[in-house]
Amino acid sequence: MSAIRIPNPRAVIDRRALTVAIGAVVAEQGAAKGRMGVVELLRGALETGREEISRRLTAKPGSGHDVAEAQAFLVDQLLRVIHDHVVADVYPVSNRSAGERLTIMAVGGYGRGEMAPHSDVDVAFLTPIKQTPWCEQVIEAMLYFLWDLGLKIGHSSRSLDDMVRMSKGDITICTAMLEGRYVWGDQALFDEARRRFFAEVVHGTERSFVAQKLAERNDRHKRLGDSRYVVEPNVKEGKGGLRDLHTLYWIGKYQYKVREPGELVDVGLLTQDEYRAFRRAENFFWAVRCHLHTITKRAEDRLTFDLQRQVAARMNFSDRPGKSAVERFMQYFFLQAKTVGGLTGVFLAQLEEQSAPKAKRGFFAGLRARPKLVKGYQVAHGRIAAPNDEWFAQDPIRLLEIYVLADKEGYEIHPETQRQINRDCRLIDGARHDPRANALFLDLLTSRNDPETVLRWLNEGGVFGRFIPEFGRVNAQMQFDMYHHYTVDEHTIRAIGLLARIEKGEMETDHPLATQLVGKVQHRRALYVSVLMHDIAKGRGGDHSVLGAEIALKLCPRLGLSDEETALVSWLVRQHLLMSATAFKRDLADWKTITDFVAAVETLERLRLLTMLTIVDIRAVGPGVWNGWKRQLLHEAYAAAEERLRLGHVKHHRAERIAARKADVATRLGARADLVEKLGGAFTDAYWIAEPEDVIALNLVQLDEAKGAPLTITTTYDAARAATLVMVIAADHPGLFYRIAGGIHLAGGNIIDARIHTTRNGTAVDNFLVQDPLGRPFSEDSQLTRLKTTIGDALANRVKLVPQLAARPLARPRAEAFEVRPRVEFDNEASNRFTVVEISARDRPALLNRLARALFESRLIVHSAHIATYGERAVDTFYVTDLFGGKIDSGGRQKSVEKRLLEAASEDVVEVAG
Repeated sequence: MSAIRIPNPRAVIDRRALTVAIGAVVAEQGAAKGRMGVVELLRGALETGREEISRRLTAKPGSGHDVAEAQAFLVDQLLRVIHDHVVADVYPVSNRSAGERLTIMAVGGYGRGEMAPHSDVDVAFLTPIKQTPWCEQVIEAMLYFLWDLGLKIGHSSRSLDDMVRMSKGDITICTAMLEGRYVWGDQALFDEARRRFFAEVVHGTERSFVAQKLAERNDRHKRLGDSRYVVEPNVKEGKGGLRDLHTLYWIGKYQYKVREPGELVDVGLLTQDEYRAFRRAENFFWAVRCHLHTITKRAEDRLTFDLQRQVAARMNFSDRPGKSAVERFMQYFFLQAKTVGGLTGVFLAQLEEQSAPKAKRGFFAGLRARPKLVKGYQVAHGRIAAPNDEWFAQDPIRLLEIYVLADKEGYEIHPETQRQINRDCRLIDGARHDPRANALFLDLLTSRNDPETVLRWLNEGGVFGRFIPEFGRVNAQMQFDMYHHYTVDEHTIRAIGLLARIEKGEMETDHPLATQLVGKVQHRRALYVSVLMHDIAKGRGGDHSVLGAEIALKLCPRLGLSDEETALVSWLVRQHLLMSATAFKRDLADWKTITDFVAAVETLERLRLLTMLTIVDIRAVGPGVWNGWKRQLLHEAYAAAEERLRLGHVKHHRAERIAARKADVATRLGARADLVEKLGGAFTDAYWIAEPEDVIALNLVQLDEAKGAPLTITTTYDAARAATLVMVIAADHPGLFYRIAGGIHLAGGNIIDARIHTTRNGTAVDNFLVQDPLGRPFSEDSQLTRLKTTIGDALANRVKLVPQLAARPLARPRAEAFEVRPRVEFDNEASNRFTVVEISARDRPALLNRLARALFESRLIVHSAHIATYGERAVDTFYVTDLFGGKIDSGGRQKSVEKRLLEAASEDVVEVAG
């Protein structure tokens, strides 16, 4: 690569003036005594240069290439000045031998002539033979100067023979040397190094290098989430980021000896348009990376939530109706990542095409090699191709047809045809209302093969968003929160893929209920279309469920759905959050919860479809979001609603339900079945209805073994619920619940569900489901012991809860990037017996303890608590009564409770009481 040229270079660093200044210091003090003076001059030049580069970035915030090249230029000039000073003033030699030659080579990213402000400086010092003492002295002196400047140096010192040997044996060294660029020193030695590298290392190993680089790329993608649409992307290493572009360049350079990225066009790996897209994406990513380094003052390449806002502001993105500046910035980011994905696909396919062994000659070999025709398309080597350049212009519906054929037959799309599709995708606009086109799209969406893969191809080819413009609006759109891991389009396509795998029976272990239901669904097309549309109205500045339901009413008939299917899709989109809200934020043991849910659902078919949609929606949010506890709650909600719908809305005889529950518990207890008779009478009917059989059995055993002790605490790892069951039996007294919650928080636990009961003789039986901050159960003995100890200490007042909880570090400081305004809602219709209080606030340690304490101070009794978290936001729901068992229905009383809860939920409250 040639020397770096940047505009107005002397404003960044004036090498001649710096050299003169260093010469003056040496003339006055000598090289040894003047060393610190020289360092100060170099440091001043570095700081001045960085300030100028930062100014250029601020003035032109999208000028990624210019800034990255200016940074590399600055380091080049400093290396040259340091080398000349060391060779001329520190270790001068009047007549050097043939072995006393040294060349300085920039390698890695620095070798490409691109650096972010805090990138490592990767330098190779090369000598013709084993290093002489003079070479060692020069290299060491140069490194000390560089370290004194605070630069992070990656360096190697090798002879030419060492360089060749090590490059052959290590793909990382080989890649670094591939990008080697002359900086200073012996030019002839550098030229010899390049000649030997390509002749002795590269020659004959091209295929092996390409295979290793692609394997390395795949491993990196897996490590970083294996999607280019993760919402906190790594600009450098993430899928669709800078490293993927660099990989294309490395492969082109190794295989075709290109010297500049532009030469990838000359060798036929990219078209001119694709190269422009390559440079545009690279320029944008470099700008983002330089802003990240400038903001954090370190080598930071991860675009975390807190930094996204700052980079968006620096790059002059602004708010628009329904979409914030940061969401617009991130959407543009993901569109560039999508471009890189598309470029990578056509590049690698083209490379494979060019590298394929030449076909054998002869009549029979020619017959075998001739592509077969499928509906006019050419098919060869598992790839489907358009027969000519005008194929899609002649009939734009073919832009959908080719994907349907690829899905049905398991073909890949030929790289040249993929290029045609990218070029001609706009032609599909005119076919949006063609029944044949809509039928093809519906075939693709509801495919029984692999709709996820082919829909992703359709999206990356630009056809999806043009054929369904409403989907095009959410293309690459991020959701600025810590709950959603992917962009809206990627989340939707993953959900469709998950549904297809459930239908094929591949997910029975993870999703037994969905696997059981999918075969009973009567409106299969409506289910797939509802998954496609459930988030289609995000980013429009209103309730996306309501707006999405309206879009469905217009779009479904166009796709060929009947009136019945259209109404069903619209209802599913409108209500797609209903089941999760019911299961996660309401008490499923409360009769009214299921009554209200069933009233909204109305039919078994709707219940099945909504359950399927809810499961794939949650599972496709991202890794770690779906867990055993959510599975259990959804299964409970489905079972209760299904039973009510089958048997009608007549309330079962309470006594019969309790008798059946007692019989099940007795069976579970086996030899200790007598405990049901012996202790069961102490519990109210509400307890027998609310608690599952396995928990009741554990409570009865614990109560029996307590033998009247004032406090017993039992912890059990509950694999089915993916949580730890903590059971506390104690003499009931005011404030018990908030103190237990405080003890659990002190032990590092997060409460995900709580049920509070009092026996007829005044004993509290409280059951909590607990996980660690990462959503995992406590299962080790030391963890379980710590839980018991801290709860006991909290209840016995052996610890000051408030200051200790306040001192606990925030589990997820990234949540600070989001503003979550606390909100309190009272609902007296959701339960016949209780007032339901729902508090939404920023999630943080001990939030539940503070809210429970505020309810205690408001003289309310908590009967159950249900905790749901959505990334940075927690929604805690309490079923409460006043001290006399009544609802909180007075407006004034609700106002005073709301005030206390908002104070507890706000984050700037300093508490002094224990």
